[in-house]
Amino acid sequence: MMARSRSGSQQRRASLVALVLLALSLLLLVLALGVGSTGFESVRQAWADPVAQQIVWEIRAPRSLGAWFAGALLGLAGALAQGLFRNPLADPYLLGSASGASLGVALALAVAGSTPFATEWLLRLGLTSAAFAGAVASVLLTLVLAQGVQHTLRLLLAGVVVGVVLGALGQLVMMVRPEVMLAMQAFLLGTTSFVGWTACVLMACVWLVCVSVAWGLGRVLDGLSLGEATAASLGLPLPQVRAVLVAGLALATGTAVAQTGLIAFVGLAAPHLVRSVVKTTHRYLVVLSSLMGAVLLLAADTLARWLIAPQELPVGVLTAVLGGGYLLWLMRRRGSVRGGL
Repeated sequence: MMARSRSGSQQRRASLVALVLLALSLLLLVLALGVGSTGFESVRQAWADPVAQQIVWEIRAPRSLGAWFAGALLGLAGALAQGLFRNPLADPYLLGSASGASLGVALALAVAGSTPFATEWLLRLGLTSAAFAGAVASVLLTLVLAQGVQHTLRLLLAGVVVGVVLGALGQLVMMVRPEVMLAMQAFLLGTTSFVGWTACVLMACVWLVCVSVAWGLGRVLDGLSLGEATAASLGLPLPQVRAVLVAGLALATGTAVAQTGLIAFVGLAAPHLVRSVVKTTHRYLVVLSSLMGAVLLLAADTLARWLIAPQELPVGVLTAVLGGGYLLWLMRRRGSVRGGL
């Protein structure tokens, strides 16, 4: 009876946190629509004339929604990675997807640079496809080196090795073709400047699929958190579950990285922030982490456009500074609490 009452209380608190995050998302979306090259302006001013309406609809709106969906994908992937590896330091790029995406973009830029007839639109489409293909290929390579998903530790080590090797190959491409370094800078630092309505629809569809799968596997993630031996004794199909989790992790991360580049700390910090607010099961944790990641990236993107307008800060730099500062504060806080005890 007491356990059922505690479970009901956790669900109510999780629902309240979800409502708060959704309300923050709406507020941030309204604010983001008013941030332009001249700084912040009211929404009424942003819709004052046909030219301003076109700017809001074709540039600010898809960019803001794209930041929300990219953050949601990264937050979801971070929760899946931490649940799969049972490690609070796991992030979406742990299987080498970041290095693979960087290598794919570097190779695409090197090839496109030798093709004088490549248009800007074709080049952008090629970069997005190359980033996604590189991220997925790196995860597949990790699975091959790990000989499947049967051993979590082997999968983790293979991901680290693949990330280091592919990262070195990407640096080698930039050294051989130094003209691609300037274009690579935007991808490596993260940006939402190139997100359009098509990218928003794509990320929304992928997010719906991934969050539905994660919700369905929430109880399995709860079993994994007790240890692989305990999960196996409960009759959970661990190899099949790991394969689905890795596929969802790769799909969510690859889609976000392909559209916005490498954005640090969102996937790592979002689950930590949720756990600091509410203690709940993985079924609710993955959804709340996704919403938290969306709020974090949308807020960071809005600040990046507003702080030094008309210039713009790379959103990946801002998330790295804020996320790193938060984790350092969290480590210091836990250390002081343990010292006091």
